[in-house]
Amino acid sequence: MKTLFLLRHAKSSWKDASVRDFDRSLNQRGLKAAAAVGRLMKKRKLQPDLVLSSPAERARQTTTLVLVAAEIKTEVRHDERIYEATVARLFDVVSQIEDDASVAMLVGHNPGLEELLAALTGEACSMATASLACIELDIEKWNKVRAGTGRLEWLVKPKEIKSS
Repeated sequence: MKTLFLLRHAKSSWKDASVRDFDRSLNQRGLKAAAAVGRLMKKRKLQPDLVLSSPAERARQTTTLVLVAAEIKTEVRHDERIYEATVARLFDVVSQIEDDASVAMLVGHNPGLEELLAALTGEACSMATASLACIELDIEKWNKVRAGTGRLEWLVKPKEIKSS
């Protein structure tokens, strides 16, 4: 069994229209939501062995804030394939995770993350910004990940996280 967390980046700022999409940073709501997700991960004792993040600024910030708030020290890789990824590309990224990682977290963007969740689990779920999904995969090796090999254990949206 493998566990895959899907984390959509937190809410980003659209204030400055001259900023490239890739370079947009988090807004105040996003900063708070990312920290709340991290506190939730700490409370639930969720510990990924590896984090794969989009290199886009809003995903980088989300990753950092979540891991700091969760007090998690783990390997983080920024993979350019995750930015604007199709579901097929996300399957490629996940299938190349080393097998010594039992629990991985993918930090990215919609629509790719929602499509990956649906393909893995057969469940169509909306992933608002800073949503975190936990998928249990019925595989022993990451390269065996295929559509339908996962089961959605839970999905939490920032509005559902109680302040602590």
